[in-house]
Amino acid sequence: MWTSSFFSMIGTWMQNVVLPVYVLDRTGSTTLVGLTVFAQLGPQLLLAIPAGVIADRFDRRRWLITMQLVQLVFSAALAPLAATDAPLWTIFVVAFGVGCGSSLNAPAWAAMLPTLVARADIPGSVSLSSVSLNASRVVGPVIVAVLRSSGVAIADIFLINAATYLFVVFALARTSIPRPAGRTVDAGLAAFTSGIRIVRARADLSRVITTMTLFSLISLPYVGLFAVVARENFGILKGSTRYEWLYATWGTGAALGALAVGTVFVGFDIRTLARRALVAFAVFLGLFAVVTTQPLAFTVAPLLGFAYFTLATSLNTIYQSRLEDHQRGRAMSLWFMAFGGTVPIGNMLFAPVMDTIGTRWTLGIGAVGALWLARWCDIAAIDRRLEAR
Repeated sequence: MWTSSFFSMIGTWMQNVVLPVYVLDRTGSTTLVGLTVFAQLGPQLLLAIPAGVIADRFDRRRWLITMQLVQLVFSAALAPLAATDAPLWTIFVVAFGVGCGSSLNAPAWAAMLPTLVARADIPGSVSLSSVSLNASRVVGPVIVAVLRSSGVAIADIFLINAATYLFVVFALARTSIPRPAGRTVDAGLAAFTSGIRIVRARADLSRVITTMTLFSLISLPYVGLFAVVARENFGILKGSTRYEWLYATWGTGAALGALAVGTVFVGFDIRTLARRALVAFAVFLGLFAVVTTQPLAFTVAPLLGFAYFTLATSLNTIYQSRLEDHQRGRAMSLWFMAFGGTVPIGNMLFAPVMDTIGTRWTLGIGAVGALWLARWCDIAAIDRRLEAR
C-alpha cells in the first residue's frame, strides 16, 4: 500500500506543480492561481465530513478504488484542455472534479493505514505516510523539470498523473483491509456531526485541530502560490525549470522533517516538538520572505520544508494516537478540513493581498502567525489540567 501510494503521489505532485504554472503563464494573475488551487483543494471543506462518515460505515476498499478511478478520469480530462488552451473555466471545473475525488478519498485512506499496523506503531505509520507524501513532492517536480527540459508538454504530464492512480487500484485489490474495530451507532444527521462531537469533547484534540486550521489559513498560502513567490521574490523567469528544482528542494526538507519525527526525534516529547517546529517554521518563513537571491532561496527552502512537516507530522501523530479505530474516519475528516481544506481559503484571501502589498509582506504575516501559534499550542499544559481533574 505504501509503495503504490508513493508512486501515485509522484504523479499527483507532478500535476500539482505544473497546474499553477500553467495558469500563471496564461494569465499572469496571482488571484487566478489562487482560484485554481481553491478549485482543487476547496472540496475538502464541503466533502470531508461526509467522506469521514463513509470511511467508518462502508467497505473502505471498494470506496477507495472508486475514488482512485474518479481522480484518474478527471486528471486525464485536464490533458486535452491544456493542449488546446481551453477556456480557463473548464480547467477550474475539471480541477474541482479532481479535488472532489481526492476529498472523498482522503479520510478513508487516512483511517485505513493505521489499521494495518499495531497501535504502538501508529507514530511510525503516520511518519512513513508523511515521508511518502513529501518524498513525492521531491521526485515529482524533479521528473517534471527533466521532462519539460526535454520538451514534454504540460498536457502529457497530466496524462502521466492519471495513469499513476492505477498503482493504488492494483494494491487495494490485493490487500486485506480490516473493518473498523468498535461500533458506529450514530445515524442520520448525528452521523455527520459525530466527528465534531468527538473532537469538541476533548480539549487536546480541539487544540490540535484549531492550531492546524489557523496555521493552514495564515502561514501556508505560500504553498499554493509557490510559483508566484519564486517569480517575484527570486526572479525565476517564465519557462525556467528552476521553479521545479526549488520546489523539489523545499520538498526534500519536508520529507526529511516527516522522517525525522519517526526516527531522530522519536525519543522527544511530541507535544514539545510540535511547538519548537512552529518556532523554527516562523524563523525560516521570515528568512524566505527577505532573501533576494536564488542561492539563498535554495538554502532556506529545505529548512522551511523541514520545519513545516516536522510540525504537520507531530500534530498528526498526537491526533491519531488519541483516537479509537471506529472514530478515526469521522475525526480525520476534520483533520483534512484543517490541513487541506483551509489552505485554499488562505490562498483566496492572500492572493489579492500578494497582488497589493507583495509576496514578502504576505510571507511575513504567515511567520508572525506561526510564532503566535507556538505559544498557544501547548498540548502538554492541557494534558496536565486534564490529569489534575
